Amino acid sequence: MTLIQVIALVAWLALLVFTLKNVNISRLISERKVQHFVFGSAACLFTLWWFRTGIYDGLNVHFLWLTACVLLLGLRWALISSSLALLGLTLVGLEKWSMLGVNGLLSVVAPLTLSYAIYSLAFHRLPKHFFIYVFVCGFFAGLASLVLKMGLLGGYYSLAGVHSWDIVQDNYLILIPLLLFPEGLLNGMTMTLLIIYKPHWVYTFHDKFYIDGK
Repeated sequence: MTLIQVIALVAWLALLVFTLKNVNISRLISERKVQHFVFGSAACLFTLWWFRTGIYDGLNVHFLWLTACVLLLGLRWALISSSLALLGLTLVGLEKWSMLGVNGLLSVVAPLTLSYAIYSLAFHRLPKHFFIYVFVCGFFAGLASLVLKMGLLGGYYSLAGVHSWDIVQDNYLILIPLLLFPEGLLNGMTMTLLIIYKPHWVYTFHDKFYIDGK
């Protein structure tokens, strides 16, 4: 494990500890609804991330679904849920233990933070409308999070000397345009279905802001 990987692991673990200290763990223990949301989302992410493709080590592509996760659960619970999925993939050997911290920061924390930042910006700066929530907070944030994740991870592998920039560009980054629309659609459709049929499940959606009086 390199120094950068050690620093990334420490930073990711510190962020997880801070997050765990600022969530109501007793709710997770006592409320079945919270358990279903957190562990169910982790299971969905684990399954979705299981199906991947790639030629070179580490340069694997798959859908993220992290935008829908953070809109559904909120930033803190989404971080815990997605971290559980990442740990599961590492345990079964689909990810390397040496890359746990790097993957945690670049593939989980960064996309989640960007997605929530876009939601917060849209909530405070744009009109509160159903379609803005779906297309900006769901669709656009979904594709933006994918670009960020693949850009950061590709940059890491290149700067760390694991793969040359040509390999990263020709076998990883070149796939971004092919994944943008499906990733955005996956998140947008997920949120559309949730706020139509189960709006009370969604942490970031409230009828009084997006529907009442519209």
